[in-house]
Parts: sequence; structure tokens; C-alpha cells
Amino acid sequence: MVSRMTAAGAAVLTVAAGLGVRAVAEGDVAKYAGDALYTVLICALVLVAAPRSRPLAVAGTGLALSWAVELLQLTGLPADLSRHSIVARLVLGSTFNAPDLFWYAVGAGLACAMTALAARSARSARTAPSVARPAPSTCPARPACSEDAPRTSASR
Repeated sequence: MVSRMTAAGAAVLTVAAGLGVRAVAEGDVAKYAGDALYTVLICALVLVAAPRSRPLAVAGTGLALSWAVELLQLTGLPADLSRHSIVARLVLGSTFNAPDLFWYAVGAGLACAMTALAARSARSARTAPSVARPAPSTCPARPACSEDAPRTSASR
């Protein structure tokens, strides 16, 4: 299980990575890296909504949503919306491009691997043995005194 905070952090890092790629690369490298990161972002948002999801389910959901958006571009509706809204353009794109489908799958595979690693790390942190503490008898709260000693028949 990946925490919502971890998933939200992954979403923020994914957006930063996308902006970074756009700043340092251009052409096909920037475009297809952006496609893969788009799916990674969707997967991170799936984890924010459903943090107990299995990695394969997260990746499958992210891939299905990415492909649905890409296939929706065949209708022309995203292109119309993109002309009126920058947000629509960023989220829905504008034109269909078949190679994008492959790069979405690459992003889903990356998200699946990262989710599995994060879940394994969280699981091992929960099951790791805790630091042993001394037993109470070896670590008294106050020093022993003669009044605390058990009385025997000889001491009465």
C-alpha cells in the first residue's frame, strides 16, 4: 500500500519532470517523454484516490484512461475544446497520434514498477523489527530503596 501523501508527492514530481523534459529537450524526445509522463501522472492520481490499489491495477487504469483520451482525439472534440482552453489542451491534447499509444504503455510500465517498489518499501518498513527495549525489571523507574524490599519474617 502506498500512502496518499507519497502518491501526491509522486504526482508533483511527475509534473516537475515533465516541465524539466520540455525545458531541456525538444522534438520527439520531449513529446514522447511527455506522453509517458502523462500516464505516470494519471497513475499517481489513481493512487491518490485509491492508495490500496495493486500496482497492476493502477497501471492498467492509467493506461486505459490515457488511451481513452488519445482515442477521443479521433472525434475532434478535444481539438474544439483546446481552441478555447489551455487546460483542455494540456489534459486532452488536440490531435490523434498513434505512436502516443505505445509511449502511454511505457509510462504505465514505469508507474507499475515504481508503485510495486514503493509498496514493497512501505511493507518492509511496517514489518521491520522494532528496536528492542529493555524489560521493565532491568530499567526501574526509580532507584530501589529499603522500603521497596520485600519483608521477610526475620526483618519484622
